[in-house]
Amino acid sequence: MDPVPETFADAPISRDRELFLLDLVRELAAVLEETVGLAEAEGFLAKVGNRIGRQMSADYRAAAATDRLQAGQVAAALVDLKRRIEGGFRILSIDEDTIVLENDACPFGAHVADRTSLCMMTSNVFGRIAAENLGYARVDLQETIARGDPRCRVTVHFAEGGPGREYFA
Repeated sequence: MDPVPETFADAPISRDRELFLLDLVRELAAVLEETVGLAEAEGFLAKVGNRIGRQMSADYRAAAATDRLQAGQVAAALVDLKRRIEGGFRILSIDEDTIVLENDACPFGAHVADRTSLCMMTSNVFGRIAAENLGYARVDLQETIARGDPRCRVTVHFAEGGPGREYFA
């Protein structure tokens, strides 16, 4: 039997599928930020987040057996989505105009440090799910772990005006 394929089988290399994919996404964001600049990198990642947001919105509507989620269901979907990908989001408040969320665990883990363009995934997924169900959303990323804050604080607004990225149904 050829011993070459087993040469590193017991080596202390901490690389698995998840770590490989996290490294891949982080380095892709770095290449984009360095090549086309932060604003353009955010634009590319926003497109990805928009596509994933549409898919996730459809999944949550199907799970709720409805054509449209209400604000409370949207908030629950946002928290559930992040829970499923090992984020630590929770609802701080919800009313007829806003959902305020806080997060203490980024799904990208330490790989998000200094890669603020990756925050477009959160903004666009949240914005797309909210807008597709409520007609309009404006997502304001007040604090982000990627920028060095101790947590993420995200407000999803349902009325126009003010800071944040806008999303339309």
